Amino acid sequence: MGVELIRVPDVGSSDPVDVIEVSVKPGDELNQEDTVVVLESDKATIEVPAPVAGTVKGLLVKVGDRVKEGDPLLEVEAGAAPQADRTSAQEAADNTGHPQADKNGGPQPDQASARPAQPDTRSDTASAAKASAGSAPGAGASQPVPVPDLGDIDKAELIEFSVAEGDSVEAEQVLAVLESDKASLEIPAPFAGKIVALKAKLGDALGSGDVLLEMQAEQGAESASSGGNSPAAPQTQVASAEKQSPARSPAAAAAAGQPASDMAPSAQVHAGPAVRKLARELGVDLAGVTGSGPKQRILKEDVHAHVKKRLGESGGGSASVAGMPSLPEIDFSKFGDIERVELNKLRKVSASNLHRSWLTIPHVTQHDDADITELENFRQEQNAQLKNDGVKLTMLAFLVKACAVALQKFPNFNSSLENSGAALIHKHYINIGVAVDTPNGLVVPVIRDADKKGLVAIAREMGELAQKARDRKLAPQDMQGGTFSISSLGGIGGTAFTPIVNWPEVAILGVSRSDTRPVWNGSKFKPRLMLPLSLSYDHRVIDGADAARFITFLSQTLADMRRALL
Repeated sequence: MGVELIRVPDVGSSDPVDVIEVSVKPGDELNQEDTVVVLESDKATIEVPAPVAGTVKGLLVKVGDRVKEGDPLLEVEAGAAPQADRTSAQEAADNTGHPQADKNGGPQPDQASARPAQPDTRSDTASAAKASAGSAPGAGASQPVPVPDLGDIDKAELIEFSVAEGDSVEAEQVLAVLESDKASLEIPAPFAGKIVALKAKLGDALGSGDVLLEMQAEQGAESASSGGNSPAAPQTQVASAEKQSPARSPAAAAAAGQPASDMAPSAQVHAGPAVRKLARELGVDLAGVTGSGPKQRILKEDVHAHVKKRLGESGGGSASVAGMPSLPEIDFSKFGDIERVELNKLRKVSASNLHRSWLTIPHVTQHDDADITELENFRQEQNAQLKNDGVKLTMLAFLVKACAVALQKFPNFNSSLENSGAALIHKHYINIGVAVDTPNGLVVPVIRDADKKGLVAIAREMGELAQKARDRKLAPQDMQGGTFSISSLGGIGGTAFTPIVNWPEVAILGVSRSDTRPVWNGSKFKPRLMLPLSLSYDHRVIDGADAARFITFLSQTLADMRRALL
């Protein structure tokens, strides 16, 4: 017997996260792996499990606190939890909507009709496997390996099997790769063993809990973690770069019967954290949703059905919510031969995100030209010296660095607007997304801490990310956390365009092809290399005058990069 501290696990970021739910109280009996606290970062909801069975002695945090990795959450007196008392506590939790009810009230993964909403966690699949996988089964026993929890992602396509029947694998070795929207998701082995049978085939659309294959454990094999009692699928959400939850519009909230400012259910409900998060984002009061899961547990499907019903009652559908009439379906075949080409997942998600941004963000675009004559000369000189270092300075690398300097001077451009519209979230980090054109569509990998990196480091990282994008090897974390974006069409052509703001960012820079023009210097015309810039911004956050100051400062910085040193 002894008192142990339960601390914040690795959440995939050094930034503080919010405590959004404390699932226990002093005196509660815990089983190992029971959820004790729910944390929320900007990308995921994370359930913190109890590492040991025992009794809760004291809480060290409360809802609303901000914590980081290693911070203490609560004290637990280690010891086996009485099973009879625990069963009663769980039954009571089922009736009150306590999150622990999800563990006993939910169906098994193969019940496709009512799959329980799994907790959202960070997007590192291998780390998640360590956090949640249990001991491997005994030698000779076969074990199904399911798809881990994909969070808000309904289905992902199986694009690669990295093993074959009869192969021996190590713990955490990649078994298969799923494609979800824009990311390739690697599924690790929960323990060392032998592949008995493949239960899916390439091209299958798989969801959380669907069985990928069966494995037979090696003698003495253990999974990535000694905690838990079952090598169940790692409970992990792998989020894609632009598959962010949509802003909750007042119209959607009103149609769902919920004020946009109200974030919590008005009564106790039986629902998991992922469902509660979805309800908060959509402005749904879960107290008014009928649950179709075991013991009236509310599933994500129930929330979507509730919203759809309320939209129908309001005489709407998505078209009327957007304030526009629906478009008629046209039979083009009566005018001539046609071919229907299905959009890939990447383009479908991009279309949805762009449509949402265009409808919800009041866009304004400011144009300017930067004189990059001297900068281009400097770039070519440096590339001659860096020729043997395996790195090439592109104009885009200079743009990333110049934008980082401008974002430091104009912090509103490095912010996000709260969904309520009541406040700005100023970010004390500068992560710049750079749009990359690939055969499958547009992706936006992110250069993190661009303000702290030199030009060579930025150029090298951009080259690596661009290659990963073309090879479809970008991980979810490669496309998350951007605060500002750059879309460059300079290698293709054009003189100006209007880029669409990448929500939840508030501004994006478009770059067109540079050309040599005669520029008046006060006494005569001289040929100068001019770079067209197009700055689109959210007019709710940024005024026209500030946009003009930003793009003017940026143009001046590109004209003389010594300004970046000031």
